[in-house]
Amino acid sequence: MVWQQKSFVEQTHQGTLYIVPTPIGNLEDITFRALRVLKEADMIAAEDTRQTKKLLNHFEITTPIISYHEHNKYTAGKKIVEWLQEGKTIALVSDAGMPAISDPGYDLVAAALEERCPVVPLPGANAALTSLVASGLPTEHFYFFGFLDRAKKEKKQQLEALKNIRDTMIFYESPHRLADTLAVMHEVMGERKIAIGRELTKRFEEFIRGTISEVIEWTKNGEIRGEFCIIVEGAKENEEQVSDWWHSLSVSEHVDYYIDEKHLSVKDAIKEVAKDRKVPKREIYQEYHQ
Repeated sequence: MVWQQKSFVEQTHQGTLYIVPTPIGNLEDITFRALRVLKEADMIAAEDTRQTKKLLNHFEITTPIISYHEHNKYTAGKKIVEWLQEGKTIALVSDAGMPAISDPGYDLVAAALEERCPVVPLPGANAALTSLVASGLPTEHFYFFGFLDRAKKEKKQQLEALKNIRDTMIFYESPHRLADTLAVMHEVMGERKIAIGRELTKRFEEFIRGTISEVIEWTKNGEIRGEFCIIVEGAKENEEQVSDWWHSLSVSEHVDYYIDEKHLSVKDAIKEVAKDRKVPKREIYQEYHQ
């Protein structure tokens, strides 16, 4: 059933969940409206209460805070929705930037909407778009992925599924996984233009632009600190796509296809997969038998 929410028509019984972006570094990037909502809310739902208290103390905001994060999102989320149903106003914030993007705020938004509680988003700071517009790569169309899987095998499978996308791609990555992630990107996607941003809006903000191999070389001696945004050039129009029918398959699924559909032996199936992916047979063998 269609539900039409009029965000600026006063609600008679349900409370409102406000999605409130907070600065990703520079405190001057918070909006006047965000400050007002944080002051007027009955409660602030914060991913990290310690981090949020620093922000609130700076702007002399005394609104109570409830912890809402990945490990308590079901119990805390249930309580927050009950408050919304009672008519309370809740402001949702993340550690930094826009809530509900690559964080558990999404689940709270979904739970609130399930109970027909109005959800009102505020515009504000966002690391992905901030990095994209400064990258020098095309911005007409782009694909946001967020964090890749931590495990190399799964990360490689994800990038295999993405490598033929022609639009600029946006990823998040932590400093201690940056070099490994770039190495897998280069292995799967080949040489492409790339830009990475770190410490966005802060005093030591820095952008590194070049090819993937050049940025990999930079990581060997560069300062790898702070959270990173990785902006990657999309696939070229002349890159082979039709023949890569297998690009969305994992290595195991690719091998099993040849076994089940083409009735090849495991040995011959591995040989075909290695040929398709242009990698050594031993690499396919090892990954398939893990």
